[in-house]
Amino acid sequence: MTPISFSPWAMFLEANIVVQSVMIILFIGCLLSWTICIAKSIELFIVHKNLLTEQAELQKSGKIEQGQISKKRCIAGAMIMAVLDEYNSSKGMTHDMTGLKERIAMTLERVEASEGRRLLKGTGLLATIGATAPFIGLFGTVWGIMNSFTGIVAAKATSLTVVAPGIAEALLATALGLVTAIPAVILYNIFSRHIMHCRAHIADLSSLIMRIVSRDVSQMTSQQEKGQVIQFGLRAAGE
Repeated sequence: MTPISFSPWAMFLEANIVVQSVMIILFIGCLLSWTICIAKSIELFIVHKNLLTEQAELQKSGKIEQGQISKKRCIAGAMIMAVLDEYNSSKGMTHDMTGLKERIAMTLERVEASEGRRLLKGTGLLATIGATAPFIGLFGTVWGIMNSFTGIVAAKATSLTVVAPGIAEALLATALGLVTAIPAVILYNIFSRHIMHCRAHIADLSSLIMRIVSRDVSQMTSQQEKGQVIQFGLRAAGE
């Protein structure tokens, strides 16, 4: 009598095509979870490091300058570019300083929201995998057990030798569902906390830029009252 192998690979090969499909889907989900884990960990580490550096540099300089717009992708650069673009679009309306500050504040809010959405990319897939993987595995289990009962009827025997292989294959699908879902849920919760911290830093950076803008606009108002005009955000070139 040929011995029955209960290794995961042997059970996969012997499983029904539907159960095999379920296992493949779960394996792909597991692979995606760990791919997102690696990519998101690197991304959040870089973002957090850059945010701290950018905030420290802005606090030290105390002004917004064209040279602060880096060629590389950075949140502070995107915010400063948005501020300068809004000012350039508002030329000819420099008498309305209150409106200028309001428009800049709204622009920074949109940049902040955009960066928040960018940080959330990938986490939705983790949540989906974590929520659906157990049920996908359960479907494979139910289908496998149905096949086992069908095999019992066809063999007209109820011995453990007939029943065990099919049930083992079915339960393997449940195990794969749990192995896929548990890390996905844990990773989703971890990344959610880290993203929340990064968004708080982005809000702090936005607030810092808005304070600098407010000081610059107040200085412009004061100099305009004296009959002088300065270029907002480009003072460093002439200082």
